[in-house]
Amino acid sequence: MNNSSVKKTVILLKKVVHRNEVQLVLIFEFDLTLKDKIKELNGYKWSKTLRGWYTIFTPKNVAILKEKLKNVADFKLHTSIYQTITVKPKRPQRNISAKNLVILNLYIKYLKGKRYSDSTIKTYATFIADFFDYLKDTDLVTITNKQVELFIEDVFVPRNYSISSQRQFISAIKLFKAFYPECNIEEIQLKRPKRSKLLPLVLSKEEIVDLLRCTKNLKHRAALAMIYSAGLRISELLHLQLHHIDIDRRQIIVKNSKGRRDRNVILAESFIPLLLNYLNSYQPTLFFIEGKPGEKYSPESVRSFLKRSCEYAKITKRVTPHTLRHSYATHLLENGIDLRYIQELLGHAKPETTMIYTHVTKKDLLKIESPLDLAVKNLSEKSSAANKLRLSDNY
Repeated sequence: MNNSSVKKTVILLKKVVHRNEVQLVLIFEFDLTLKDKIKELNGYKWSKTLRGWYTIFTPKNVAILKEKLKNVADFKLHTSIYQTITVKPKRPQRNISAKNLVILNLYIKYLKGKRYSDSTIKTYATFIADFFDYLKDTDLVTITNKQVELFIEDVFVPRNYSISSQRQFISAIKLFKAFYPECNIEEIQLKRPKRSKLLPLVLSKEEIVDLLRCTKNLKHRAALAMIYSAGLRISELLHLQLHHIDIDRRQIIVKNSKGRRDRNVILAESFIPLLLNYLNSYQPTLFFIEGKPGEKYSPESVRSFLKRSCEYAKITKRVTPHTLRHSYATHLLENGIDLRYIQELLGHAKPETTMIYTHVTKKDLLKIESPLDLAVKNLSEKSSAANKLRLSDNY
């Protein structure tokens, strides 16, 4: 048989950053023959996260791949192949003195005793460790606010850390002063930069439906639908246990969320068939969404398949799991739900936090007419029907 008449498998070639290196990823429908041939090639590994085979990206590796598999596969190049991808340089190992390392570990123990969340402890400990690395062998008793300012100027600014990160660092330093009062830092003089007042990114209702439709994997679709339909944070999704979902009462109990608060949220009626389908198909044992049986799913995996679904849905906005929560709150407000109820559903401690959604809702904004629309309308009313004014006309 002529090779040209044999149906070939299409392989999509993508360029991504994985394990801090630029990788060439092969994505294709399952083909045992093709899989065996790829395993024969040097350097290729399977990635569950990337859902494909991968190796280091070089033009030479692309050329070798095409040559080796030209008789069994056709190749489709993703747009990423033509883009320049930069990899963040690996952070050098910290150099912290033995004495300061003991103090750092005691500081972490102090934070645990104050019952801070694991994520907060990790963030604060990382910042203080970076600060100790910057100080080298400096005796912590001698440090002042000047060293804190220099650290921000020499480390935070060059690394392009956000204002939010800088605020977290100042909070970590304030707690360090409370833990280690022997140092000469004046807590009262430590000022956090003003918080950025950025409006949250929101998807339209049509984009949400497109996103879910384009998520082919049942578990992934159930996870994204759960985040949006209940307005969950990603940490709340990952910690959600099966016995916290009450299908009969259409309620979900969100336990020990941000600020160590519990709350009840609504289980969407339209989500229940998808939920039951997912539970019957995957049969999770403890958590709503699991990696291995009885183990929590990783946040990196959720972000990864959300990004992939956005590509399939042709959504070009920078979407994160929290974008779905923002969209949930905004759509509730547009549907006429009182702000106080939305605050309760989101688990916000202060109404001011929920008020930000009043700036992104389009319910009332669409009632406001632009001065341009009014000007065109007035001139059109004055002109005859035959000479109706249009901005697209040539003057």
